[in-house]
Amino acid sequence: MAIAALLSLALAPACKHAGITKHEYMYVSALETSLRDRVATMYTKVGTVHNGDRVDVLERQKRFVRVRTDGGVEGWIEQRSLVSQEVFDGFQKLVHDAAGVAVQGHGTTRAELNMHLTPSRDGEHLYQLKDSEKVEILKRATTDKNAPKPPPPPKAATPTAKSSAGPNQQTPAPLVAPAGGSGTSPVQGQSTPAPATKPSATAVPKAGFAASKPTDAEPPKPVMEDWYLVRNSSGQVGWVLMRMIDLDVPLDVAQYAEGQRIVGYFVLNTVQETIDDQPKEEPQYLMLLNQPKDGLPYDYNQIRVFTRNRNRHRYETAYRERDMEGYLPVNTGHAMFDKEGELPTFTIRKMNDSGQIVDVTYKMNGPIVRRVLTPEEVAEQKAKHEAEFAARQKAKAGARAKKSAAPQKQSAKKKTKKKHQ
Repeated sequence: MAIAALLSLALAPACKHAGITKHEYMYVSALETSLRDRVATMYTKVGTVHNGDRVDVLERQKRFVRVRTDGGVEGWIEQRSLVSQEVFDGFQKLVHDAAGVAVQGHGTTRAELNMHLTPSRDGEHLYQLKDSEKVEILKRATTDKNAPKPPPPPKAATPTAKSSAGPNQQTPAPLVAPAGGSGTSPVQGQSTPAPATKPSATAVPKAGFAASKPTDAEPPKPVMEDWYLVRNSSGQVGWVLMRMIDLDVPLDVAQYAEGQRIVGYFVLNTVQETIDDQPKEEPQYLMLLNQPKDGLPYDYNQIRVFTRNRNRHRYETAYRERDMEGYLPVNTGHAMFDKEGELPTFTIRKMNDSGQIVDVTYKMNGPIVRRVLTPEEVAEQKAKHEAEFAARQKAKAGARAKKSAAPQKQSAKKKTKKKHQ
């Protein structure tokens, strides 16, 4: 007995510790908030948590949650200042998915912004951006501002004493509400029609007046909003409203937007320019433009390449392509070309005449921008040139044969003429 008692005492702490291995973690979505010692109007501040901090849930009330921080501080915090583990995992997935996405430009926030999990005002948010914070532009999306909220997930039914009946017992049919919304109490398995009522005096149109309009209100027209998927300096990724981000495009280039919205921009390369006898590296840009309105199904409809005129110390348009349906992302880089050497390149995604989204690559050699042919186009062009060359050779051979046959024909005519004489 003594040995058994000693074993039970020795195992008790381990069992107690094993009983709390499962934690419910939540994360602070507020920029900064306090932990309270109690849920009351008068309370003492026992600690402070910041945006993105993880806390362990200890107890719940209607609007407050008692938590423990990673530093061991316990206190009460408002439920609205926390998000669940599922929301945090969703933001981690955004970070993972955006790891290989090319940056489409850099921007600056206009105000403090919430980073949403989805491109929606009602989307869950966790991290926050400060005013004038620098971000990287990754993607664009457009959504309906007035779209209905998704329905909450169905709650699991709580078993009761009656629901624990045997498998041979039938479950009572659910209660169905009356079709008219009023009337007698409902009956199991069927609906009870509402009692007939007399039409009101206002329901009957008076003589000389048109009938009343139908009571069913038309659904609101969609109000579209554009969103950017952005990444901050801490590596956090989320969706923010596009109009709350100003792209960091130099004024020397942005002035050529001509009222269009700049969606993204890229530095293709740099050239050396001498200003006041001092050498300076000046970048050359690719810029994506679109109509200045939200809700367009494509990301941009125009591209422009700006090269630097080093003699006049200004930017000039080297290439422009309009009336396209372009889609992000755009990728830039460098490639080797036989006689031209290494040149800057960029690849865009646009819809072709067949309605397919294809990748198109361009190269820039000085102020000249040209499209890079695909291997299929190179093979097709080579076959076309070979066919044209063969046709020309055939035509030349035919001309030579015709020319050589002409003297023989004339000599034959002379022989025939002498014979007749």
